[in-house]
Amino acid sequence: MSEISGSTAGGAPGKDQTLMPKIIYVLYLISPIVGLTGLIGAIVAYVYRGDSSGWLRTHYDFQIRTFWMGLVYMIVGLLLSFVLIGYLVLLFWFVWLIIRCVKGLKALGEGQAVSNPERWSW
Repeated sequence: MSEISGSTAGGAPGKDQTLMPKIIYVLYLISPIVGLTGLIGAIVAYVYRGDSSGWLRTHYDFQIRTFWMGLVYMIVGLLLSFVLIGYLVLLFWFVWLIIRCVKGLKALGEGQAVSNPERWSW
């Protein structure tokens, strides 16, 4: 079987299928400043994941996983901030989020699937 092109996978020919995942990655990147954008990005990822297939679906799975894992890191960091170790957890969450989004955007730009979207690391 031939390789799926990033711009035409699962949709009308010529339609840029990577636009919505790009927007979701950007929403995640600004979520530490404007917190609600992370939730909006996760909802959009859930909505669009059902209509996607192949390599593009791995990006939506990766984004959904990023939201839930990031939420866990953030809650743990906030709870532990009373004993000061939480600030390190929050710093780790921030760096982790940036790395995951940048790597996702890079793979998306190259028309590649996210390898192992279920992983916890970047």
